[in-house]
Amino acid sequence: MTPPMTPRSLFVTPLYEASLAGEKGFDAFIDDLHDACVAIAEEDEAGQAWAYNKGYLGYTSYASLNDLPLRDSLFADLKKKLDKHAAAFAKDLRFDLGAGKLVMDSFWINILEPGGQHTGHIHPHSVISGTVYVTIPPGASAIKFEDPRLPMMMAAPTREADAPEGLQPFVYVQPAPGAILMWESWLRHEVTPNQADEQRISVSFNYAWR
Repeated sequence: MTPPMTPRSLFVTPLYEASLAGEKGFDAFIDDLHDACVAIAEEDEAGQAWAYNKGYLGYTSYASLNDLPLRDSLFADLKKKLDKHAAAFAKDLRFDLGAGKLVMDSFWINILEPGGQHTGHIHPHSVISGTVYVTIPPGASAIKFEDPRLPMMMAAPTREADAPEGLQPFVYVQPAPGAILMWESWLRHEVTPNQADEQRISVSFNYAWR
């Protein structure tokens, strides 16, 4: 009798999911974080100019500010929370960091206006990247992850529509306020067009190995 064939999963792409929503004082914290993001966006003329010149329908502090935890204690508190989640994810990934450690080396605000999007990209020179979601109105865009093997599948047939998530070429994750997503920085991702009537606000970050 021929033994049954059992497929094995190799080279898994992990996605870390958590939430701040269950923490004490979450509602006040997320409301204050929303206000802080909007206030900084209104004051950051360099960031506004960068978004305008790049055709970015919204605002990002990525190219203009690198000191959010010093500007407002809310971001310092958020960084402490994220540091713990990044450490948990690194442990789950079984990273051997040796004498080094993961350090948050970039931390920025994203505000997408209705219709705004962020096209596909990766985060070079980082180990772990992610986003914490602040304001997600009804209809706000999802984040879209791409199978990193996709460029090498030029002769492969498409997947069946009801194929398991782990076999799909693209996976869409619809976040809620307070959600934290983290992934390895080489994973290509994008933010689909914001179909909400209001702003979609999030704070993104990168961790480097130093």
